[in-house]
Amino acid sequence: MMLRTTIFLTSVLCSLMAVEGRAAEPPVIRHSYLVLGEKTAIIDEEGRVGWEYEGGSRDGFVLPDGRVLLAYGDRVVEVTRDREIVFSYKVSGENSEISTAQRLAGGRTLITELGAQPRVLEVDAAGVVVASVPLQPGTDNVHMQTRMARKLQNGRYLVPHLLDFAVKEYAADGTVVSTLKTDRPELGGRAAENWPFTAIRLANGHTLSSLTHGNKVVEFNPAGEIVWMVTNDDVKGIFRDTCGAQRLANGHTVIGSHAAASGVSMVEVTREKTIVWTSDHPYAANIHHFQILTTNGSPEPLPVLK
Repeated sequence: MMLRTTIFLTSVLCSLMAVEGRAAEPPVIRHSYLVLGEKTAIIDEEGRVGWEYEGGSRDGFVLPDGRVLLAYGDRVVEVTRDREIVFSYKVSGENSEISTAQRLAGGRTLITELGAQPRVLEVDAAGVVVASVPLQPGTDNVHMQTRMARKLQNGRYLVPHLLDFAVKEYAADGTVVSTLKTDRPELGGRAAENWPFTAIRLANGHTLSSLTHGNKVVEFNPAGEIVWMVTNDDVKGIFRDTCGAQRLANGHTVIGSHAAASGVSMVEVTREKTIVWTSDHPYAANIHHFQILTTNGSPEPLPVLK
């Protein structure tokens, strides 16, 4: 009798352990996200296109009220889900391209203009320029002067300069306060073409930057030291011109590949560089930038730079 009881209890315990083991397995990750590129659309967690607008976008966000702020090559617009334009700004006559759109506290919009007078602008709700900061991109190649710039909570501006191999932090008067170089030897030097495309100031004060042709994403601490990096060697060559990047609330990093005309164009990696989610959605092909909106039904916070 004692033997039967022991066998029974052991069997129950093993069953419970098996159930607990299954319960401990991480859930399948699902995201909804805004894609900015050849297509401009919101894709839900089931892979359905829930909203679409004119393609060819470069930067943008879904705002807290559900409207969508979008940067195109020559303009910035804010549109409702019914596609009504409620804000617009056209590139000035001095310049020829736009690459950034970020909604600031108080309702202003941050915009970068590329051209003969490269600059960061703050524009009010009426489309009037209320602040202008000259940039030092290190090149006259208009298209390669800069990409996604962001205003920081300290009032400065974080700006990636592709052909200058530098992420520069600017004061309001245009003074360069600090510079993170991306052509350093440990990254492969200039030959690696580590052109900084996206520069993100994280909550811990670090800076995350995607390096396009170098096919890597690098995290720098405030002293400029590299504290984390993911490269094509870590993901079996899946990166194809890394452009957009986003650090999620759980610490994972999502990276977009602009040159992915088909196949996997978005990759999510853990701190340990394990791939935990990918997207090969046709609307994410040739992605320029993106915004992860939800993870398994929970909203991802709107990125707030420190």
